[in-house]
This record gives sequence, C-alpha cells and structure tokens, in this order.
Amino acid sequence: MPEWWQILLTIAAGVVTGLLSGMFGIGGAIISNPALRALGAGPRIAIGSTLPAIIPGALTGALRYRREGLIITRVFRWTAPFGIVSSVGGAFAADAIPEAHALTLALAVLLGITSVRLSRTPRPPVPVVAETDAETAATTAGQISPGGHDASAAQVPRWKLGVTGLLAGGLSGLLGVGGGVLMVPLFTGWLRIPLKPALATSLACVGILAIPGTISHAALGHIDWGFALPLAIGIVPGARLGAHITIGISEHRLRVLVGTVLGVISVVYGVAELVALV
Repeated sequence: MPEWWQILLTIAAGVVTGLLSGMFGIGGAIISNPALRALGAGPRIAIGSTLPAIIPGALTGALRYRREGLIITRVFRWTAPFGIVSSVGGAFAADAIPEAHALTLALAVLLGITSVRLSRTPRPPVPVVAETDAETAATTAGQISPGGHDASAAQVPRWKLGVTGLLAGGLSGLLGVGGGVLMVPLFTGWLRIPLKPALATSLACVGILAIPGTISHAALGHIDWGFALPLAIGIVPGARLGAHITIGISEHRLRVLVGTVLGVISVVYGVAELVALV
C-alpha cells in the first residue's frame, strides 16, 4: 500500500493524466506510467495500474464530447470490438516480456511519430459520396452522434477500422497506454478524419479498450489498487476539463498544441529511459 504522500502525488498525476486524456484522446498513460514508476511502482505494475484508472477518465471525457456531437458512431462501432480482442493478447504478451526499458523506449518512439504526423498539414477529409449499402446509409442518416460535425468517416472501409482497432488494442494491452497514441494518428492520417472528431472518437474507444486489458492485468497480478484508485480520482475531473478545452479551440491551434506537447513528452520520456539504461 502506498504511503499517504504517494497517494497525494498519484492523485495529482491523475489530474494531469486526465487533462491530456480529455484534450488529446490518448488515455494519458504517457504521464501516469512514468509517474507511477517514479512513485515506486515496477514497470508491469505501472502499466497494469494505469488501465483501470483510464476507464472512468476516458468515459467522462467521451460523454462531454458526445454532447457536442463529435463522436463518430460508425468509427467507434467498427474499431472498438477489434481492439478489445487484441488488447487481451497484448496484456498477456506484456507478462511474457522481461522487465526492461525496451517497452517504455518503444512508447517514446511512438509518441515522436505521433507528434510529427499530427503537426503536418492534413490532407482533405475523405469526401462524402453516394451511399452504397444500408449500413453506410444509416450512418449518414443519423448514427453519427447527435450534431455530428463530419460525415466523411461514412466512406472509410470497415477493414481499415478493424486494423486500427487491432493495432491500438494490442498497444493498449502491451504498454498500458490506452491505445490512443496510435489511434489518433491513424484516424487523422490514414483514415483522414478531422482532428476533433478523431480525438473524441479515440477517447471513447480508449475507455472500452482499457476494460479487457484491466481484467487481463488483474488476473496476472499487475494491478496495485493503492495506485490505481487515487489515479482514477484525479483523472476524472482532469478529463472533463481537457475535453472542454479542446472543444473551445480551433483545429489548427489544436493540431499545433497536440504535436508540440506530444513531441516534448516523447523527448523527455525517451531521454529518461536512455539515461536509465546507462
């Protein structure tokens, strides 16, 4: 059980984690993982204890985005189920990987790639054309969340959504990062979804993907609830505030902000891990 000062610092880390989660749709574990390790948790415990805390924060932020009509239901419906399956495999793969800095170095590299891709000027969204099947027609007719801001995702092939879910879910289970660090650049770059709906839909998926990962890590004994519960207490208000901030700023400013923040975190995180290896 953590000491009282560790609990207070964990709550503070949760607030920052939730803020990043709500703003950038990435789960926020890029902050919580190293924070828990700095507070005394081992690598696997830091990964496992982050996942259950991600769930309430991601759902809180997603509900705020849903009220603005930013969550694209079709994308969520075809991405999340594939991610659920691969997140379980990722969790068990994490148990088989020796405790090493390779996991966190891989995360730093992923964050750097995300930063570069999001900072670029995006290609135009996929144009909306005549619907070709009942499922797609139903999406355009209203199955995008109320007030949906963009219907371009109606034409994204289902297999691309499935592959996105598989990759993001596997990353979520393996590194305990919620999967958003991969989902957001795939949504905006590969699937060409505008940034705000991409962040909102990613956050909704993150909350779902963390559930099977949490169950798997709990079964493997990787969760220290003395860290997970205080982290969750801080994450919930932070995620709500983060979503509110993102909704209120322009997409251009948001893209620059996301790229810059993730780039800084990537460098700091990567350097810290390289130093630890020396």
